[in-house]
Amino acid sequence: MKSVPLKAYPRTAQRRLGVKKLRAAGRIPAVIYGRQVQPRNLEVEATELDKLIHRSLSENVLVDLSISSDARPTRLALVQEVQHHPLTGRVLHVDFHEVAEDELVTLTVPVEPVGEAVGVKGGGVLEHVMFRLKVRALPRNLPEVIQVDVTGLDIGKAIHLGDIKPPEGVELLGDKKSTVLSVAAPITEAQEAATAEAAAQTTGEVEMIKEKKEEPAAGSEKGGEKAEKADKAEKKK
Repeated sequence: MKSVPLKAYPRTAQRRLGVKKLRAAGRIPAVIYGRQVQPRNLEVEATELDKLIHRSLSENVLVDLSISSDARPTRLALVQEVQHHPLTGRVLHVDFHEVAEDELVTLTVPVEPVGEAVGVKGGGVLEHVMFRLKVRALPRNLPEVIQVDVTGLDIGKAIHLGDIKPPEGVELLGDKKSTVLSVAAPITEAQEAATAEAAAQTTGEVEMIKEKKEEPAAGSEKGGEKAEKADKAEKKK
């Protein structure tokens, strides 16, 4: 993974009001941490961070972070986590994980199928079972994505974790028998009809149970009172 330069500044604003003013001024609150360093509050330009993320294939980005007034000219760091606004998608906060050049790093990367599976051409459906894979490598060997060729994948066949050849210097972690991608047979009209019928029957049974629960019990308190009043009226006659 190629590192890209990014400028950062020490941050003093921590409370909600201070952070709100920081974002209004066009900067994003951040923090950097690592094995050999104490956590440190930072801020970065929102426009620069947006460019960095949008130009990358994923949010796994390696940066040469230069911090204003820092004793070290740059710090090698991974973008560990990016928090977004749930409605606007705007970046709210970013975590940087400082790493060493010779430090093995573990993270998850997206899986990208390449090509059109032969089974899909025959009417099958490509199923993406695992969307991210866990990898371990030196920082500069980390891939942004893992591409998997699916052109030879036929209906009923699958590509497992152990079938994938990782880039040089990268180790894939996890159960080698885990299915990553597969091609399923197309659903027939008869299967669709059977599924719809089963769903309709289930719905009907639920409605019948509900109606039964709403009916008053024969031996309920109100039913007993009515019976008692009827007996008294009969005796008076």
